Amino acid sequence: MKKLLLIVAGVLFMTVCLAQNNLPKIIILATGGTIAGTGASADRAAYTAGELPVGDLIAAVPGIDKVARISGEQIANVGSQNMSVEIWIKLNKRINEIFKNKLADGIVITHGTDTQEETAYFLNLTVRYDNPVVLTGSMRPSTAISADGPKNLYDAVTVAASPYSKGRGVLLTFNESIFDGRDAVKTSTTKVNGFAAPNGAPLGQVYDGRVIYYLKAARKANKETPFDITGLATLPKVAVVELFADAPGIGVDAYANGGFDGIVTAGLGNGNLNDANTEAVIRAIKKGIAVCRASRVPTGRVTQFDETDDDKLGTIVSDDLNPQKARILLMLGLTKTKDRKKLQEFFFQY
Repeated sequence: MKKLLLIVAGVLFMTVCLAQNNLPKIIILATGGTIAGTGASADRAAYTAGELPVGDLIAAVPGIDKVARISGEQIANVGSQNMSVEIWIKLNKRINEIFKNKLADGIVITHGTDTQEETAYFLNLTVRYDNPVVLTGSMRPSTAISADGPKNLYDAVTVAASPYSKGRGVLLTFNESIFDGRDAVKTSTTKVNGFAAPNGAPLGQVYDGRVIYYLKAARKANKETPFDITGLATLPKVAVVELFADAPGIGVDAYANGGFDGIVTAGLGNGNLNDANTEAVIRAIKKGIAVCRASRVPTGRVTQFDETDDDKLGTIVSDDLNPQKARILLMLGLTKTKDRKKLQEFFFQY
């Protein structure tokens, strides 16, 4: 009888081991942010971002080991207000290495929400593989009464482990919604439903361990883009200048005289420039600086040849990209060309 029990226990153990070995392998790349933040009190908003290491984040999510074989790496540990091009390049390099060497089936990136949409779009344009890459974070620190980080991380691993997520570009999962990395925008400073797709809709949802997609992104991503930054240590310098009523042109002039390669204007209405900034933009373009007209308005697109004749002015338009994402595409576009017409094509394709 004892021998029989040992055999049964051994069979059960082998069955569990085989089941675990058949799970997808997911690597979590941690960069800090609120999801890794801690506060002095569970019922107060004040906290310090980027305090917890990746191992603690994983340990705080019950059942995550039943979704995938998990390992973690600490790429950075910053509040995402301090996210940098240097960290973006480091993330890009590591992601491409992981997939090239078949070290994982998918990747989850934990990230602060302040610049999460920018990192998602940057990776959407530069990752060279179709394996799932999913960003997530939280609006509340780990020590809050109802921290949203563990659930968001569980969902992100579930999305990254799903075979249906392959070939969809870089994704952003938050509050049970799945967004395209290009379209996701942070829309709340404090609420747990902090992200939306203002010009579209979520691609799908993740709930109770199920991943359901309703839509697929229309724009090209990953290896379909020309933005292979392998070997690059820096990117062209591009700044954003926001306009307001009676705005002077000194912002555009400062960046034009400060060694920047490109400028994105967060213009009024349909990306409109007042007279002072129009003159400043003309001066910048004469210096060989690429200028893209975006808008401070949260939805809609900036169109050519409306109130502004872009051919005459020498500008390009951001289409439906907000200023911060237009900056990223202009930075990457300038690694390929300075031709205005080609840069404009990029904004309509990616």
